Amino acid sequence: MPTSRTGVARQSVVAVALALAAACRAPAPALPAGRVVDLSHPFGAETIYWPTEEGFVLEEGFRGTTERGYYYEAHRFRAAEHGGTHVDAPIHFAAGRSTVDRIPLERLVAPGVRVDVSAACALDRDHAVSRAELLAFEARHGVIPAGAIVLLDTGFAAAWPDRARYLGNAGRGPDAADALHFPGLSAEAARWLAEERRIAAVGIDTASIDPGPSRDFEAHRMLFEREVPAFENLASLEALPPRDFYVIALPMKIEGGSGAPLRAIAIVPP
Repeated sequence: MPTSRTGVARQSVVAVALALAAACRAPAPALPAGRVVDLSHPFGAETIYWPTEEGFVLEEGFRGTTERGYYYEAHRFRAAEHGGTHVDAPIHFAAGRSTVDRIPLERLVAPGVRVDVSAACALDRDHAVSRAELLAFEARHGVIPAGAIVLLDTGFAAAWPDRARYLGNAGRGPDAADALHFPGLSAEAARWLAEERRIAAVGIDTASIDPGPSRDFEAHRMLFEREVPAFENLASLEALPPRDFYVIALPMKIEGGSGAPLRAIAIVPP
């Protein structure tokens, strides 16, 4: 006997319902197995911000027992976009490029590469990581793959949160901002990573992807014009291998933001 249109519709609804039920019973996909490394500094009174910024402020709200007898706690915070462990969106130094909420997830969740430049940075705290150093890394560990997140380990995270050791001076204000001394990435290397290796993002364990003395912020500009975001003030990079790990770097999704606090982790296979 032919099936009516109503019968077909009912069968379709039942089939969809059964498929949804099966999907709900299926186990959620697991994260890659391995050791989880926290790459973020906590936000608090000692968090390092650019010398011209106020810093992170936690304003106490309510803490205690309510009139109804249960415990309750809620506070407020204020902070600049750029400070502590955070992301620089391309719009930060390139007009018309992506804001924080527009950065593709593929640039925030990707395989990682760690380039150890700590020896050179120990000798020169204004060191600019060069293309030659990146090529030397590739000679030892293989070509940096397209779509990777490249993390530059300068060793400076060990100075956190000592402003004088980390930034080169402990001052505040414009004069202190003109007297910063810490390592960063050279403009040539930034362009090469973006154009020749087509990386997803770059991160560093200093206050800026450019060296402290920079006034033109050329590494920022080279990266951001090409839509490559940067992660700054990372932590614990020394705990990572040169490659074969995964990075998850998720910022607060600030609509129209030029930067945002970042919780970054790495998953290192056993």
